[in-house]
Amino acid sequence: MTLSRIPVTRAWRRWRRPRDLEVPRDAVDVEDANRRFLMYGVMPLWFVPAVADWLMHRRTRIEETSGTKESAIHALMMTEAGVPVAMGLLARVNPLVLSVMGGAAVAHGATALWDVSLATGEREVRPVEQHIHSFLEVLPLSAMAFTCCLHWDQVRAALRGGDRPEDWKLLPKDNPLPVRYLAAIGLGIGACVVLPYAEEMRRCIRAARARKAV
Repeated sequence: MTLSRIPVTRAWRRWRRPRDLEVPRDAVDVEDANRRFLMYGVMPLWFVPAVADWLMHRRTRIEETSGTKESAIHALMMTEAGVPVAMGLLARVNPLVLSVMGGAAVAHGATALWDVSLATGEREVRPVEQHIHSFLEVLPLSAMAFTCCLHWDQVRAALRGGDRPEDWKLLPKDNPLPVRYLAAIGLGIGACVVLPYAEEMRRCIRAARARKAV
């Protein structure tokens, strides 16, 4: 019995029991190539511009200009990107997951526009930082595009409104991604996204408290 045919809670209790998904390194099959590029290309690409953007914020001393407000927007954008990423890594791709990905991509784009509108009025946003933003804005769309290519049957189901009960359930993958890969991605997100932007928020809060104390 596949995980998609049993209750949601019970399915997640068993999510590591099926055989791990195999992604051959030397296969030339189009599906394997797309999956390999999504896993080892698009996903790690998120880390580099995330750190670079944090460095730009630090260089322009965000804590003394736009402060906690802009840093909170950055946290919101990370959430908008992180939720669909977690679902794509752990959950079975179905109309529910694809809908969340699409909605999150739209929300992320709108929040990015809000972020730039705020930042340009409070601090210097150089062309280099604007190009970094371009990478960060396109990566969620790229990840969704590759996911749709790998699961076109689920895209069609979503366009039809999802007529099966499991189409709108958050279920674990029938074949989960390898633990080593998930651990590496989790470590990368923690080191390159969570920690730098937590440090940024901490600086902004400390600077705001120092200004109030004067």
